[in-house]
Amino acid sequence: MLPLSDNGKPSPAPLTASDYARGVVSGDPAVLARAITLVESTSVAHASVAAELMKLLLPHRDKSVRIGITGVPGVGKSTFIEAFGIHLCDAGHRVAVLAVDPTSAISGGSILGDKTRMERLSRHPAAYIRPSPSGGALGGVARKTRETITLCEAAGFDVILVETVGVGQSEITVRSMTDFFLLLALTGAGDELQGIKKGIVEMADGIVVTKADGDNVVAAEKFRLELAQILHFLTPATPGWTSEVLQCSAIKGTGIDEVWDLIVKFREEMTASGEWSARRLHQVREGLFDFAREQVVAGMVDSAAVAQAVEALGEGVAAGQLTLREAAGKVAAEFLAPALP
Repeated sequence: MLPLSDNGKPSPAPLTASDYARGVVSGDPAVLARAITLVESTSVAHASVAAELMKLLLPHRDKSVRIGITGVPGVGKSTFIEAFGIHLCDAGHRVAVLAVDPTSAISGGSILGDKTRMERLSRHPAAYIRPSPSGGALGGVARKTRETITLCEAAGFDVILVETVGVGQSEITVRSMTDFFLLLALTGAGDELQGIKKGIVEMADGIVVTKADGDNVVAAEKFRLELAQILHFLTPATPGWTSEVLQCSAIKGTGIDEVWDLIVKFREEMTASGEWSARRLHQVREGLFDFAREQVVAGMVDSAAVAQAVEALGEGVAAGQLTLREAAGKVAAEFLAPALP
């Protein structure tokens, strides 16, 4: 008899890495969901299975267009993603949406409401929505999003949409793992330019002014022209590419096809110039650094020697006998000492 889970229902039988790989490649959504949970797990027991699974899926990676989508709260990210996703699915694509919800630092819980906010898209047979808690990762971006992208590619999804929470460093992190970075901008809210950070505009390969419908059409066009002028004076986000500003109405469905046309144009031109491959290589290097840093931090947290050093040196810092910088250097030296010749 299977053990019971927290909700009283039988827990699924454990799967091997080969079981996971077969299920993911065959496009089984239930196995894909379990595989994503596996790679997101912080359990040591799951780590070896996750590592073997990702190795088995190596031949199936890099088979999608990865699109990062960001924008300030209220810009309509979920509404746009749903309309955009349905448009792509109806055109024959398979779309995976990785929407990262902020995790409470107190309770550890997250909203995980993206399937509710994208109800129509979640019911489409060619779409898959995965809301994942950030787990406190930098900028709200899930720690294992890079591996989740690979899992979705192996499952046959050829367009991966990664939605940021729209705050902090999440935009930088998402841009480092995607091919095309799309900024959604909102008009009709007073001084629109005040709500957009210059750094985010500089990262965008394309900008879309949302909610261009009803009484807001004229204002949206005016704002689009203003943003286009700003981009003219900025260094291109991607070498050899001139970022464009479009406008759309997700509710009416206008302008959605133009957004995809822009991304297709980007892929064709960047593939021809070699920049597409260069960007993929950059994604790999960034991912390698992130994973290495994660393992180093985990090693420090689990180190008894580091724990003892923190305990001892903490009293000295609190007493004003040495600075945090000095104490941190000693802690790091304690951790690195076994690795030194």
